[in-house]
Formats: sequence, C-alpha cells, structure tokens
Amino acid sequence: MAAEYTEADIKSLDWKEHIRMRPGMYIGKLGNGTSSDDGIYILLKEAMDNSIDEYVMGYGRELRVDIDEESRVEVRDFGRGIPLGKLMDCAAKINTGAKYDSEAFKKSVGLNGVGIKAVNALSDFFEIQAWRDGQTKAIEFSKGEVVEEMKRPKKDAGENGTRLAFDVDRSIFPAKTRFHTGYVEKMCRYYSYLNPGLSIVFNGRKFKSKDGLLDLLKEEMDGEALYGPIHLSGKDIEIAFTHTADGGEEYYSFVNGQHTTQGGTHLAAFREAIVQVIRGFYKKQYHPSDIRNGLEAAVLVRVEEPVFESQTKTKLGSLTMTPEGETVRTFILNFLKEHLDNHLHKNPAEAEALQKRILAAERERKELSGVKKIARERARKAKVHNKKLRDCRAHFSSKHKRAAESTVFITEGDSASGSITKSRDVETQAVFSLRGKPLNSFAMKRNVVYENEEFNLLQHALDIEEGLETLRYNRVVIATDADVDGMHIRLLLLTFFLQFFPELVRDGHLYILQTPLFRVRNKKETRYCYDEDERLAALDALGKSAEITRFKGLGEISPDEFKFMIGPDMRLDPVRMEEGKGIKEMLAFYMGKNTPKRQEFIIKNLRDDVDAA
Repeated sequence: MAAEYTEADIKSLDWKEHIRMRPGMYIGKLGNGTSSDDGIYILLKEAMDNSIDEYVMGYGRELRVDIDEESRVEVRDFGRGIPLGKLMDCAAKINTGAKYDSEAFKKSVGLNGVGIKAVNALSDFFEIQAWRDGQTKAIEFSKGEVVEEMKRPKKDAGENGTRLAFDVDRSIFPAKTRFHTGYVEKMCRYYSYLNPGLSIVFNGRKFKSKDGLLDLLKEEMDGEALYGPIHLSGKDIEIAFTHTADGGEEYYSFVNGQHTTQGGTHLAAFREAIVQVIRGFYKKQYHPSDIRNGLEAAVLVRVEEPVFESQTKTKLGSLTMTPEGETVRTFILNFLKEHLDNHLHKNPAEAEALQKRILAAERERKELSGVKKIARERARKAKVHNKKLRDCRAHFSSKHKRAAESTVFITEGDSASGSITKSRDVETQAVFSLRGKPLNSFAMKRNVVYENEEFNLLQHALDIEEGLETLRYNRVVIATDADVDGMHIRLLLLTFFLQFFPELVRDGHLYILQTPLFRVRNKKETRYCYDEDERLAALDALGKSAEITRFKGLGEISPDEFKFMIGPDMRLDPVRMEEGKGIKEMLAFYMGKNTPKRQEFIIKNLRDDVDAA
C-alpha cells in the first residue's frame, strides 16, 4: 500500500537547517582538508572574498589571515566595515548583502548573499565583528544560532574593517579535518596575483604582487618560456601567455578574482580567439592544436552578475559580458584582435619565436600521425576483447547520475585484478590490469604513448588523448602492493602521467589506494589496520590474543575483504603537485640520473624510516 501524501509531508527549512542538511549544494565535498577542493577551503574563500571585494572597490590594502594549530580561522580586513546595524542580517539572513547593488560592488565574486551564511551555519564557532568610525559591534554564533550579541555598538579605536573567525563543525566535517598550509598559501598567492598591490598576510607570511597574472605565470610555469611572456590588460580583462617546448596546454582562468578550475565560457572563448588572431596575423590556417601546443596562459575577466554553474563557482556559465548583451566570446576576441595583433607587430622577435613553436608542433603532429594511426587501429581491435579493462557503466564524461563516482583502479598482476574485479561496484568502478612493470618513460618523447602497447591501451581506456574533456573516470586510482616492487610500479605510473598528462594530476583526478597492512580479529570483530599505530590500537580493543595477519600483497586479500577496502570508506591519497617545484624538476630528481643530491635524499629518508621503526 502506498504511503499517504498529506500537508504534513510538506516542510519548510530555515536558512541554517537547509545549509546543514545539504552542505554539498553550498561548498562541494565534505573532505578532511587533504584535497584542495574540500569544502573547508570554500568556507575560507567565502570568508576572504568579501575582503577582496572591498579592495577591488578601493578600500583596504591589507588582509590578514590566521589559522592556528586547531584550524580555527580568523580573517581581518581594513575596508569600510559592514554597517553595524546590518551585522546580523549579513551573517544570518539568507539572500542579504550589498552586492545586489551593482554600484556598490560592481564585479564581485559572490552575488547571492549566501557565502558568509554558509560559513556561519557549518561552524561550531563563528564570530563576526565590524569597526566603523570609532565604534564596533560583534556577534557570536554556533551552528547558525546566536550565542552572544553585542546589542549596541561600543566605542573602539580599531581601524575600520571587518573580522570573521570560525571553527568548522566536526559533527558535519570529518573529526580530523584541518587546513593544509600549502593549499592556503596557494590561495593567498593567487589572490595577490589577481589583486596587484594588495598585501595578504597569512600566519605572518606576506604575499604581494606587482605585475598580476604575469607574476602568476612566471611562478607556475614548468618549462622555459620561448618568448615573453606576453602580458595584455584592459578594462575588465587581463591575459598573460607564452609557449614552452613542452607539449599540451596549461591554463589558469579566473572570473572576478575567482579561480575557475573547471574553466567555462571565458576559457573556451580565449582558446578559440587566440587561434583566430594568430591565424589572421600570420595569414596561415594553422591547425588549432599546433597553435595551442605548449601554450601556458592565465586569463582573467570581470563580469557583471556572473552566473556560475554551482555555489562553489569553479566554472563560469555566463554567456554575456555586460548588461548590454555583449558576449564573453565577442569581448575576448575583439580584445585580442586589437592588443595581441598590435603586440606581435611591435615585437617581431616574439612573433618569430611564436611561429617557430607552431611550426615545430606541426612537424611533431605529422610525424606522430603515422604512429597514431597504427596505435588507434591496435586499440580499436583491443577494445572488442580487451582483457586489461573491466569497464563500469557510469563514466565521468557521460550524463549518468553517478558520473562523479566513476573510478578506475590500475592494478598489477592477475590476482590483485581478480580480487578487485569480483568485489567492485560494477556501476561506478572499473579495473585496468597492468602486465608487470610499465616502461620508465622519463625524458621520452610523446610517441612512446602510442608505440608502447600498454601505455596506448591505458590512454584509450581513460580517453585522454585529446585532453580531459573526455576523461571517462573522475578518479584514476593506482592500486599496487605496498612493497618495493609495488612502490616502483607506482613511481613509473606517476612518471607516465606527469610526463604526458600532467593536467590529470593538477586537476586532482589521480589517487593512490591505501590498503591495510594488517588484519586483527577475534571471534566477534575484525579490524583492518593501515599502520603500526592502528595495529596496536586494535590489539588493545580486541585483546592481546587476537589473531594478526600481515598482508604482503593485494593478491592475498579476498574479494569479500576488498569490498570494504574499495567501498564508500576506502582510503585514497590524492596525488598532489609539490608546491614550488615544476614537473621537469621533480621527474629529473626522482627518475633521472642517480646524482649525489638524490643519493643523500634516499639515505636520509631510509634513515628516518629505520628510526621510526
């Protein structure tokens, strides 16, 4: 019998209840801070964005961010300060803010009045304070509820501005949630690049940029610039770009100071416009991939009332640039037609270097075309009966409702592949089986991706030959044994991805699967332990007489046990780029010749491991 549907089933949630019940709608995923796209960084960004918007409007040249060891955050700016009589509304009344008035905040990041309220609702402790003209007022909240309110402003000699302090609610976030310094420093660096002249002080370290996106590009580039970089700026737009000898394309795109990691209409417009303008300048119909091969670019546009595809604002959906209806595409194309064309005419040496890079890419593409044809034919035949790939139904590039969960495990050997295959979720989890150790691709040319059968099949399984737009799995997980051979295979795969598909790593799609080292059990309970501390804790809980099994490899773990290890609670370590180091530098150090510097590193880390044991 169907359940009754009555008026009692219709419920209205207040603002804080809705945010706490559906936090993913507002801040994305509820990770513990180990990944740069975890929701706590969205909360920090929301707290900082209001201060950044003040600076953009011409108020306050310094922003202070402090995060203590317990991950309590404090953000203090020296702008105009929230009007004291509206402090409560701004902190706890949804869809309230000054940004609906385009004259007060013309091109700000947040326009819907939700940001600070999300921080408030998802924090165990939240305090907002403002200073204006010798007076101050503060309100303290917990989980969106008022704890203490200063009813009337009181005299205070503090500088005008606003302070937000918060500690996330660990009943919603994982218990061990904490901010990682590297991610926060990167946020501060980027904000300084996007707002030249603004000083951002994070835990005493100062970030300040003079040349904006030009500084960003020089800092982030892996290869050596073949010219320039070219730096162009105008009203509501700034672009910096160059080419390197490396393949691929690398972009850093921003809208109103927001890092749009997934791009959007502005990035698509830039990629199209640069092809049109360069073709027009050289009067040659160069292939788009030859023009963009080796391109590294940073793009910023400022849009009135931007429309993002989610509250986390990682992809721009706006088609128009201005209230008059000018499209983003037209705006960027017209800007480049004028400014880039003029720049190349005035700088013939740069124009020559750019053309040389395009011609080199053209030669490389033609040389590879024969190899690609053979490789594609081989891959097409293998698709029909490819025993290496056990595919799933939900793909990241599809419109499947579980597309975001799509995962492929790259395993070594038949036994490990067999266990994962039997225990996986066939809807969202695929398995790609390696045949022994893959080739060391360090310093090799791209043709090895096609000539090496295993690499070619892996590339086609992921569908990343032409870029990440067609990536079939949101998570690419390296699942190898935790022994020396397994670590070596892991390193060889990392080398392959960093060498030829670095964007897979930069965009946070590559992971390492953690598998338990021990199983501790008695007649009532079984615990899987990932390190020595967990093993000792399990023995304390289950008794010293509990049975201990030491797993030597993935093949020893039964399919039933694997179900737990690759289930909803599986432990994945994201592969992150080491801050301040380029790909070439990292690969040369770890995979190049055995230099004294690397020997010293290995000996020191071996000694640390021995000491720890």
